[in-house]
Formats: sequence, structure tokens, C-alpha cells
Amino acid sequence: MAFSANVKQELCRQRVDRRCCAQAEAYGILLFCSVFHTRQARIVTECPALKERLPILFRRAFQLSFDQLPEPGEGKGAFLIEDPDKLRTMFHAFDLEWDGSVSLHINLARLEEEHCRTAFLRGAFLAGGSVTDPMKGYHLELATSHYHVGRELPALLREAGFEPKETDRKGNRVIYFKQSDHIEDYLTFLGAPVSAMAVMTAKLERDLRGSVNRQVNCDSANLDKTVAAAREQLAVIERLQESGRLDALPDKLKEAARLRMENPELNLSQLAALCSPTVSKSALNHRMRKLMELAEGGRKT
Repeated sequence: MAFSANVKQELCRQRVDRRCCAQAEAYGILLFCSVFHTRQARIVTECPALKERLPILFRRAFQLSFDQLPEPGEGKGAFLIEDPDKLRTMFHAFDLEWDGSVSLHINLARLEEEHCRTAFLRGAFLAGGSVTDPMKGYHLELATSHYHVGRELPALLREAGFEPKETDRKGNRVIYFKQSDHIEDYLTFLGAPVSAMAVMTAKLERDLRGSVNRQVNCDSANLDKTVAAAREQLAVIERLQESGRLDALPDKLKEAARLRMENPELNLSQLAALCSPTVSKSALNHRMRKLMELAEGGRKT
């Protein structure tokens, strides 16, 4: 099941005991659904939990039923109301103008209580919202075809303590969040704490995976450097050996050469620990540079 569907399923488990909250949630659904005007209300969804919730919600909010319900077992289905009396009841419930030429607005007077604002935003997400699987990215959005609704929603969200971004897409107004912590907070606010925790967990997993990958890449790069340095040192020691100069070197340089030939896979720190007595990495590096100078015909020891 897609992550958005899981979120909506969790939201649909929220009880609506107050009629005002039922109306507020229905209001959010209507302003963000497929069609809502004086001739028709059409809500399209494929979420099974929302299909079960809508008839109960609308009876609680308006004491009315849908004129058409989706076929049982159908994937994406439509809830339809075309009866003028039912539509007029819904419009009057929100003090909306019964005039097809008037653009719809969010009537904030109907959302004065915090629990009603939360219910409204929950309904808006159920009808017009989506959220990306947090294992793939962070993006939560709400889209509406009503221009003024799309302009007014960000102000309502800011009053609730959120800072959304806005854009237009294919004739719709889109309000969205791109940061994981904002999405977590918003889902918790709507009533989906389990989904919010899933976003948080996914972020931790992605951060950990990124950290591990960076460490692996760093270790790989360091290993490449160690191998390259060891090859160069072995080539230098081989030249000194072929020229007969290796045996004439001081004991400290001969020990460094011997340890490198016996342990070509070790880095300088590991080789330094094998010296007798143990020396620092810096000291062993100095001896290796000395061997390279001698191999290149530098000053003699």
C-alpha cells in the first residue's frame, strides 16, 4: 500500500464526535475534492477507509446521504450529490453564496475553534492531499482547483504554526512541504502520529545509510592511497636492493625496508607499531622518504 494511502487510513480512524468538526472535515473535503459547485459535488477516492467514512461523516455533518455511491470492490470510485436541496444545505452550512458565478472561499468564521481547523485540514488532505514515501523523498502537498481557497489555505496553516510553500500546477493551486520535520509535525497535527514516526524513522535510516556510504568511500580512498604508497616504497626498496646499497644502510632504514617488504598491505601506522622499539608514524614516514631520496641518487647516509 502506498504511503499516502497508509496516512489516509490512519486519519480515517479519528473519531468525529462534535457535529461542528464533522462539518469542518466535510468542508475541507468539499473544497479539495474533484468537483464542488451549485450543480454537483463529486468526491473521487480509492482509499477504502475514506469510502467507509464519507457516508457516516456527511450524515453527521448535514443529515443527508449521497445520491450515488461507488460500486462495491471498485478501486477508484466516486461519491456524487446532484440534488439541489442537498447542495443548498451544504452551501448554507458554510455561509457560501448560492451563486455559480461566485468563487469559493474558506469561511474562517466556521473554523474559529482549533479542533475545527484541525478537522478542516484533515478533510483537505483526505480529498486533495498526498505525501511521498519517505524512503524515496520528502514531499507533502494539498491541491485545489479553487483559486481563492488555494490562496487562503497558507494563511490558515501559518496561524497553526506551519510555513508551507506554494505553486501552481495544471490549473490547480498546490500548497506543499519539502522538509521532513515539517511533514512530521503536520501529520502529527492532522492526527497521524504513526505515519509521522514512519517519516522520522525513514529519515534516520537514510541518514545512517548515507553516513555509512561516506565512511566506506572514505575508507576506500584511504586504502587506495595506502596501496599506491606501498607500491612506490616497494619499488624504491627494490632499486636499492638491486644496486647493492640496501645492506649498507643504517639499521633503522634497513628495518623500515624489511618491514615494508614483509607487510606490503599495511599502512604506515601499522608498520610503525612493528618497529623495535615502536616508533611514531611520522618517524617511519621520515625513514621511507629517506629511502626514496637514496634511491633517486640523493645524498648518501
